[in-house]
Amino acid sequence: TKTRYKLILLLLKETKERIMPDENTIIPKSLQNAIGVESDPITYEIEKGHIARFAEAIGDENPLYSDEIKARNSRYGGIIAPPTFYRALRPGSLPETAESPFTRNLDAGSDWEYFEPIRPGDRITVTIKLADVVEREGRLGKMIIITRETRYENQLGQIVATQKTNGISY
Repeated sequence: TKTRYKLILLLLKETKERIMPDENTIIPKSLQNAIGVESDPITYEIEKGHIARFAEAIGDENPLYSDEIKARNSRYGGIIAPPTFYRALRPGSLPETAESPFTRNLDAGSDWEYFEPIRPGDRITVTIKLADVVEREGRLGKMIIITRETRYENQLGQIVATQKTNGISY
């Protein structure tokens, strides 16, 4: 019970810090206000030739990406795009206010979730939003960790993939 009480207090403190940032924070108000703001959607029409050229460019010879007959006999029932194809589908820009005050930035990695394959003829709409901004103390001083979420949706309204990207700004 005592441990549970401490855990609850810790969770409340973290929640309060997220809702009411420290007045001494290095995170500009404009960046705090940009959390949850989504970019304008950009829609891409996917062509079979684009999928085949992309697979060729990355050196992936999987017949699912270029051989119609072999792809039709697969569990997918036709040609699909490689998972890395999503990287070619760029989202729109976030507002300029969603920028860090620091000039040095590091890519802290991405987490991908795939739900449906991309197929020729799909219309994929891409949006990105600023999901979170957190201030931390590092060896070099204060830094800001920025999390962005990108969503890929097809013409049927299905979310085909999501990407969560973390960046460190210092």
